[in-house]
Amino acid sequence: MSYLPLLEAFELELITNIRLIATDMDGTMTKRGKLSSDLVRALEDLEANGVIVLIITGRSAGWVSGLSSLLPVVGAICENGGIFYPSNGSNPLPLTPIPHIPTHRRQLAATFARLQAEFPQIQESSDNPFRLTDWTFDVAGLTTEDLDRLSSLCASEGWGFTFSTVQCHIKPINQDKATGLLQMLAANWNDFTPHQVITVGDSPNDDTLFNGEKFPLSVGVANVLDYQSQLTYPPAYITTAPEADGFCELARYILKSRS
Repeated sequence: MSYLPLLEAFELELITNIRLIATDMDGTMTKRGKLSSDLVRALEDLEANGVIVLIITGRSAGWVSGLSSLLPVVGAICENGGIFYPSNGSNPLPLTPIPHIPTHRRQLAATFARLQAEFPQIQESSDNPFRLTDWTFDVAGLTTEDLDRLSSLCASEGWGFTFSTVQCHIKPINQDKATGLLQMLAANWNDFTPHQVITVGDSPNDDTLFNGEKFPLSVGVANVLDYQSQLTYPPAYITTAPEADGFCELARYILKSRS
């Protein structure tokens, strides 16, 4: 991923046809961990011009249930594809079938305990009590080798594993952002073509959103280059700016193409 085309390489016909932006939150819509007024204005401008924004984050169900109703977005998928929270206050939609949540949580806790036996420094994330489908612990201080070993341990226990700039996730093996997004497209926007959807992210838990066979139009904000060796799929395009500035750069590019 040493070279990626910048947004200016987008064909005008493609960029003017975008109807939905499916985007990560942390490190993509945030700047140094915060939401900015520029970001909110960009979302408002996209909404006013008929471009739907759907957040797809690794953050918890509890966190997303509030956020989805406060921003000018159509809703948010939390826990890397686990549950969809619509912005209109309707009931959340589970995207991963889990027959019995308490049993599921106990199984996740047991796997985390086994990981802690080998990595005693890992600590449960502060938002973990507000999760339903996955279990998280802080990524800070873990090396690439540590993350590879944690992934292998989770696989041996029958779980999937991913991580972002913020957290590591123990999750159902087939739960990921691409799967959740495809379910939502089929249920709500089945008239959208693949070239009317653009996916945006910055880290390894966004990897499936960069899969060109599923989403031919994808964008990495510039800080995705920090993880280039850990991605299976490179994004199709990259912004010049990192984090929220990169997202706003994309928003301006889309809106300018319509003026």
